[in-house]
Parts: sequence; C-alpha cells; structure tokens
Amino acid sequence: MRPDDLTSPPAPTEGEFLDLMSAFPTGVAVVTANGDDDQPVGATCSSLASVSLAPLVLLVCLREGRTLDAVVNSGRFAVNLLRASGRGAARLFAAPAADKFTKIRWSAWGQDGLPRLLDDAFATAGCRLRRTVEMGDHTVVFGEVREIRHRTGVPLLYGLRKFSSWPTTDLDAAAAPARADQDGGPR
Repeated sequence: MRPDDLTSPPAPTEGEFLDLMSAFPTGVAVVTANGDDDQPVGATCSSLASVSLAPLVLLVCLREGRTLDAVVNSGRFAVNLLRASGRGAARLFAAPAADKFTKIRWSAWGQDGLPRLLDDAFATAGCRLRRTVEMGDHTVVFGEVREIRHRTGVPLLYGLRKFSSWPTTDLDAAAAPARADQDGGPR
C-alpha cells in the first residue's frame, strides 16, 4: 500500500490541542519589562524553556500586547519564576489590566532596572533580547541571561488547567537547583 492511499485522520481541533498541552504540567513565570513610558509591564507565561548553555539563552512565548512590545522595544526583559504562593500574581498578570504593578510588591532590579516581583518570585533572570520568531498567535522570544537572583522556594506549577505546587516536603531539596549525577541525570 502506498502512503497516498491511506486516509488521513481529521486535523486536531484547538480544544484537543489545549487538552493535550494541559496534560503537560509546567512551571509558571511572569515576564516583565519596562515600557516606553518607563512603566513596568508583565504577563504570565508557562511557555519557558532553556535553549543554550554557551551562551546562556532561554526562550519564552508571548502573545501580542504591551509586554511583548516593551520587550522588543527595550531589548531587555526579566523572567520571574513564581513560588507556590504566587497564584495571585499568576492570575493578576494573566489578565489584561493596566495597573498590575500597583497590586503587588516589586522593585527595579539589576543592571537594567528590570521589574522583579519581590514576594511572588523565588528566582529571576535578567535577559537581553537576542531574537524573536513569530509563530501563529505568539512570538517566541529568545533572551541571553545576563544575571540571576535565586532564593529558596517551592515552584508554582500549572497543569490540567489548575495550579499546584511542587510535591515535596523537603524545602532544602527544592532550594538547590537540580544538578546532573555522575550517570548523566537532569541538569
């Protein structure tokens, strides 16, 4: 039988795709930047991945809006990894409100004065924009990590369309970044 003789299954729907991705739990971050008016902007993001160790590069996926505009225009952004108690911040920055930064504690941080969430993030990476790639209704933003601030904390997770926290009672283990064992485990 030739491949063109086979009947293709119907293309997946948007709902089926969302169901698939909701079954993949991930950490939650808030991407922040300084807008043209020097006012901080930010958006909740669960599409975050490491890309390279040399140079240190990560990626985030952002929808069209004020945060993406600020990242592209300023060439700088911060990735705030939310702690388990940061559910309120995750919801706040997922909404299209203009006054988000009046409802949380934050400060200008690092060499670029990027907005860092003081109470809700346990780690923050300050990045310089390397490249963007438009992909459908999102833009993939690649950032070179220039500085990191890390404190003890248990990460906020999102999966199956709900928030959760890392399933551990050992806060010391959660505070130390994972390192590879001699057998080549995760980094």
